[in-house]
Amino acid sequence: MFAASSHYADRETGLEHRHHPNESVLFRAVREAVRSAGLAKRVTTHTFRHSFATHLLEGGYDIRTVQELLGHEDVTTTMIYTHVLGRGGLGVKSPLDRMAGENGRAN
Repeated sequence: MFAASSHYADRETGLEHRHHPNESVLFRAVREAVRSAGLAKRVTTHTFRHSFATHLLEGGYDIRTVQELLGHEDVTTTMIYTHVLGRGGLGVKSPLDRMAGENGRAN
């Protein structure tokens, strides 16, 4: 998606490849997209990491799975993301809640 501008030739095959892009290429692309969209809120590449974690938790993934995907050593670091859900005790779903159909009755 953000290919490096420089190429190199593989010594064994002679095929041309691109090096991995420098982080700054992605940073600049995000900054330009935010500017073009006219967003007033600060958005960085790290914002996507926060959004990813939040959406996983909203989608019902357990905290340990999110911890592993984000590469956090300590689960308390991952638990920071739970505050944005703002569900409290009402956010807990029982197995019966999950089994309920659209009409509100268990299947």
